[in-house]
Amino acid sequence: MTITEKILAAHAGKKEVAPGELINAKVDFLLANDITAPIAISEFKKIGAKDVFDRERIALIPDHFAPQKDIKAAEQCKLLKDFSKEYQLSHYFEIGRMGIEHALLPEQGLVLPGDLIIGADSHTCTYGALGAFSTGVGSTDVAAAMATGECWFKVPESMKFIYFGKLNKWVTGKDLILYTIGDIGVDGALYRAMEFEGETIRALPMHARLTMCNMAIEAGGKSGIIVPDEITEAYVKERAKRPYKFYTSDKDATYVEIKEYDCSKIPPTVSCPHLPSNTKPAAELQDVRIDQVVIGSCTNGRLEDLREAAAVIKGRKVHPDVRMIVIPATQRIYLGAVKEGLVEIFIDAGAVVSTPTCGPCLGGHMGILAKGERALATTNRNFVGRMGHPESEVYLSNPAVAAASAVMGRIAVPDELGL
Repeated sequence: MTITEKILAAHAGKKEVAPGELINAKVDFLLANDITAPIAISEFKKIGAKDVFDRERIALIPDHFAPQKDIKAAEQCKLLKDFSKEYQLSHYFEIGRMGIEHALLPEQGLVLPGDLIIGADSHTCTYGALGAFSTGVGSTDVAAAMATGECWFKVPESMKFIYFGKLNKWVTGKDLILYTIGDIGVDGALYRAMEFEGETIRALPMHARLTMCNMAIEAGGKSGIIVPDEITEAYVKERAKRPYKFYTSDKDATYVEIKEYDCSKIPPTVSCPHLPSNTKPAAELQDVRIDQVVIGSCTNGRLEDLREAAAVIKGRKVHPDVRMIVIPATQRIYLGAVKEGLVEIFIDAGAVVSTPTCGPCLGGHMGILAKGERALATTNRNFVGRMGHPESEVYLSNPAVAAASAVMGRIAVPDELGL
């Protein structure tokens, strides 16, 4: 079996499972945010549930329209707070203690290798980087799981992606996943588990692995997953709040498709409007002028991402025609950026640094685009109207390319700044 099939079998209480099989499985952890949790809470009450299955295994995180941008957002966030109090949930993360959910939960050691995790948010697939089966579900599935601790699944087919070769300068996990989505398309892994492996993956630090698995959904994937190793162990051993288990894929496991990529041939890559799969080398887009740069999100808002951007922009200025917004993904990351002097670098350059929030990524707040405006962001989606007006445009890149572009006022690569 593949790692995905082994995790699902274990949680369904079966010796083995096969792709296409319908199973009921126990959930280790579930989460919802200020957009999706209110629907789940309403459905939870409708089904007459008396209590949650485990108050230690549920996280409610106000991060999308938080800090509350208007009355409607405030009402949504209040529902999370009230429900968490009523059922004495251990993991309600209020403003000031919160972060963007998919950066916060790994950081807190609440999602772990071998887990089966569901979340009412499509980018729940992020946690596959830890060697977990993790996927986004609807709010009604979360409601049922809050009551029962279980959820149904169709076992996905697995697709293997093998990466080899040395990464070029300024090429990161973001570029690998953008390049991959550009190759297979936004439905190239539809309802499949995307298993990333190879010598390049084994050398990738955890933040880059999280970025790759985060965007599995943008290829239509049910999940993204990386077999855990010593890098995984180093990341989770100091954080884990409970026991965890490493699973691996059998050497004779069946994959519906196997793709191989020579990473020495992958350049800094950008997704052009209006699909993540519309990719081009960043160096070929130097005539694309921009109005806004966003560095952050559950995809690229970790401390390593901020370091990367700061290394490019240090001692330089944001172009006068550009606004640059930097959003650390959690409070701990924000504090780390302050202590390392990264916030000072960004502010000296003319950027603004925000409290943790999903904010502009989904067109929420903190950086909405007007008609005709164009943004380059380290976020994960660039659909029509994703960051504001339907006639605005969003390009996606890694943090170094985003920072270089903020300086140049157009899409640029760090090499142009002599880096």
